[in-house]
Amino acid sequence: MSAPLAPGALTRRDVLKTGAAGAGLILAISLTGCKKPGSAGGARRLIASNAWLRIGTDNSITFLCDRSEMGQGVYTALPTLLAEELGVDPRRIAIEFAPAGDPYKNSLIGAQVTGGSTSVRDSWQKLRLAGAQAREMLKSAAAREWDTSANACRVENGAIISPFGKRLAFGAVAEAAAALPVPKDVALKDPADFQWIGKPLTRFDTPAKVDGTATFGIDVKLPGMLHAALAQPPMLGGKLRSLDDSAAKGMPGVRQIVNTSSGVAVVADSWWQARKARDALRIGWDGSATAALNDGSILRGLKQASGGAGLVARKVGDAEAALKSARRIVRAEYQLPLLAHATLEPQVCTADVRAGACDLYIPTQSQGAAQAAAATAAGLAPAQVNVHTTFLGGGFGRRLEVDVISAAVEASKAVGKPVKLLWTREDDTTHDAYRPPAWDTAVAGFDDDGKLVAWKLHLTGPSITARVFPGAIAAGSVDPFCVEAAANFPYDVPNVLVDWVPHEVGFNVGYWRSVSHALNCFVAESFMDELAYSAGKDPAEFRRTLLAKQPRYLEVLEVALRRAGYDKPAEGRFRGVAVMEGYDTYMAQVAEISITDGKVKVHRIVCAVDCGRAVNPAIISAQVESSIIFGLSAALWGEINVQGGRVQQTNFHDYRVLRIAEVPIIETHLVDSDEPPGGIGEPATALVAPAVCNAIYAATKQRLRSLPIARHKLA
Repeated sequence: MSAPLAPGALTRRDVLKTGAAGAGLILAISLTGCKKPGSAGGARRLIASNAWLRIGTDNSITFLCDRSEMGQGVYTALPTLLAEELGVDPRRIAIEFAPAGDPYKNSLIGAQVTGGSTSVRDSWQKLRLAGAQAREMLKSAAAREWDTSANACRVENGAIISPFGKRLAFGAVAEAAAALPVPKDVALKDPADFQWIGKPLTRFDTPAKVDGTATFGIDVKLPGMLHAALAQPPMLGGKLRSLDDSAAKGMPGVRQIVNTSSGVAVVADSWWQARKARDALRIGWDGSATAALNDGSILRGLKQASGGAGLVARKVGDAEAALKSARRIVRAEYQLPLLAHATLEPQVCTADVRAGACDLYIPTQSQGAAQAAAATAAGLAPAQVNVHTTFLGGGFGRRLEVDVISAAVEASKAVGKPVKLLWTREDDTTHDAYRPPAWDTAVAGFDDDGKLVAWKLHLTGPSITARVFPGAIAAGSVDPFCVEAAANFPYDVPNVLVDWVPHEVGFNVGYWRSVSHALNCFVAESFMDELAYSAGKDPAEFRRTLLAKQPRYLEVLEVALRRAGYDKPAEGRFRGVAVMEGYDTYMAQVAEISITDGKVKVHRIVCAVDCGRAVNPAIISAQVESSIIFGLSAALWGEINVQGGRVQQTNFHDYRVLRIAEVPIIETHLVDSDEPPGGIGEPATALVAPAVCNAIYAATKQRLRSLPIARHKLA
């Protein structure tokens, strides 16, 4: 992986510039928030608010990827968008990760963030436009040399072809193209002419990950680099009270012990030496702030808060009045636990602090936040911090957090050398920003004819956004990330009320793959099953009737049911269904299970997906499989317990994830669509728990209204 460029930007007038002699064509896509360009490697490099393109006189083509690659496939999908319009095999394009900077903001989020399944959605038009603009400029430059019309020329695999068959490589006209104005109005390809979009291209990062040359955060090596292990308070919100480091100071390899803002860092020649010395520290911690915090108090707080009035997220008709006049009422309460992210690569950061500068090497989903955190810790301006993004060994929302950065920066500043700070798995599991818990109430009413006439969903839980983006949620306003898969209730019911009660739980909670989709889809789709059985209807048929006006929902439901053979399960097998729209993707899942000796075995999950136009079907299938495995692990066993302010789980032995032999058959069926792309990295996670729990009800007539499934004894 090449080192990213130093941050910079461009003036609003400068869209296209040549750099040093022979620099070639450098294209910036957007001008929002731009400054003057910086330089790197002797060539002027212009930075835009999204990904951009460089074409060298040596025919090199480089794409600056402004989204982090954590396994979701942006390293392949995004350059494919640009290459399609540019007229070049995307496998020819070199890829670098973008630096931190305002021009790289994700327009769907408002910050430089990889998350929310937004990468392709945000880039779909921008990158194709960038490729098309560069294509037309190259054609124009070649046409001038040939004294012909640019419209009569075409591009083909990195070259411009004249109407008479003459051929010029992109590099041959790159400098001439750089002198031309960027065309404002360019035609994008008709999808019928796509050569690469829609094809299952092999991922571009696979070879480097197979041969070991890919750089993850844990792989970073710098000249003179030291290693650090961090002692953190064992209780949530704990503070340092006393420190005796006399034993640790004399241990082999130890260079310095640094009292940081987030704990005590031991810096040594190797990480193992640092870890051993860290364990020799004698530290007194003050945990009084959260000493009374435990599972029971968290649950009681949620239940008590649930009794209050909520902020309205959706209101259709008058659900309260309809419930009062309903012939039959169905009511249920649901509880969701805290969850850890459990990334395979623990939290890690390498910092190199020098006079007036800091280089940060980190697997991050949020370059801007990382830059700001490092600047604060180093006492520098953000512009003095260069963020070098590595590959991520799992993200799931965990690497939106910047909690590993300050200690790494402070340690590097103290010792005057680069320092790689690595958390242990136990550090990570016990100091996560956990997926929030929830206590939710669902109520529905049927009229005299048995028609569903009212639906009310009352959600209670903390706001992640209020902490991560202070001020983003105005007082008295609904956090939209708390009502996903609830406020967009799709079923045809005349009276609907969805509201949310904000209730903080006393410690940090964070975005977790699919965020509140997983919380709310479990409640909404489990309750839909309850209503179906209450009405004496098959759950699939009940949904069909209520989705008649929702063609995209209905189509994925029909595809999933048909592909699963829903109506004809094998003997001893039982099926459950769930439907959801999230991230502009419509999805249905059918889970097939059996129960043996009180234990559930998930044999098969069939997933139908309408995510709009598919950029890379192979990546979509891989992401659905990944999401289902992630979601099934959480549904079966996922739970973080707190006692006396301390998280009880420490590693994979007591925070279980699915093992190879436990993975069910997973089928992904894509629905053809001409709609713009939807997100795919997260939605499939959310449907797993309700689909499996609905299948468990079909098998046992036990309705599971809390997770994980392992909590329950199944008949």
